[in-house]
Amino acid sequence: MSKQRVLTGITTTGTPHLGNYVGAIRPAIAASREATNETFYFLADYHALIKCQDPAAVHQSGMEIAATWLALGLDINNATFYRQSDIREIPELTWILNCVCAKGLMNRAHAYKASVDANIADGEDADKAITMGLFSYPVLMAADILMFGANKVPVGKDQIQHVEMARDIAQRFNHLFCKKEPLLTLPDYQVDENVAVLQGLDGRKMSKSYGNTIPLFLPEKQLQKQINKIVTNLQEPGEPKDPDTSTVFQIYQAFANAEQTAEMRQAYADGIGWGDAKKRLFALINAEVGEARERYNDLLARPDDIEDMLQQGATKARAISQPLLEQVRRAVGIYGFR
Repeated sequence: MSKQRVLTGITTTGTPHLGNYVGAIRPAIAASREATNETFYFLADYHALIKCQDPAAVHQSGMEIAATWLALGLDINNATFYRQSDIREIPELTWILNCVCAKGLMNRAHAYKASVDANIADGEDADKAITMGLFSYPVLMAADILMFGANKVPVGKDQIQHVEMARDIAQRFNHLFCKKEPLLTLPDYQVDENVAVLQGLDGRKMSKSYGNTIPLFLPEKQLQKQINKIVTNLQEPGEPKDPDTSTVFQIYQAFANAEQTAEMRQAYADGIGWGDAKKRLFALINAEVGEARERYNDLLARPDDIEDMLQQGATKARAISQPLLEQVRRAVGIYGFR
């Protein structure tokens, strides 16, 4: 049985938080250990430029995210782990795909439509502050996916459209330039219904854009303080509480096994105080990430080693991207005359 290629990108904006860990990093590292998978994980620093114009922040975020994945046990001998901007073939493939991608397809992209709607709602010009990067970034994402022949792209439900667009673009390219045999692999999205989408401090989805995150590798005291900020209701100790409407319980469940979850659910029924519930949450999270936190801090102190590992990954990645781009160039008629 041939291996399935699985690819995931991580945008280099901000510091990794608990939601990133539970929703993307933990399941991705688990997938990299499955014998049936050939996995590709990359730091999406070109994508970061769409959202952030602070060079120092993009650079620092890239190092922190790389250190996070390595500290949590990603085996770079088993997975291809690289920085997007080190794969020189990706921007060239992006341009070629731009030349076959219909503008109408980009007009339907969720992020672009949301920005236009927000501008109109504010009484502004529809295209205010919308860059070509924001408008056409699904094409860059398509290049990321198609460059490595990904079969499966794990995404949240809000990202399904991007994989479908990559598939549409690949079909169009193959139809135009590969009459005998398709060159670009058509990807499928993979949505894991069992992966938790964590709530943040305010009860909304944990997201950097909401400013409601709990950074993954905070020192112990700071982690406890951040957990203490989780918004709860005014129920007193001794009053039964509903775990299914509690952010504290929702996060706890994402880290707990079945037995621990059942015990916490009973504690809610018995009227556990919010302070005690948050202490239990802190203890559970700290037990899971404590050792990785030490490895993370050690790696941040050795940026040269992080760079060496990313360059190893880039070498592995370019062994695939270079010949693929050569085939693409030939398919569209861009090659030498000898």
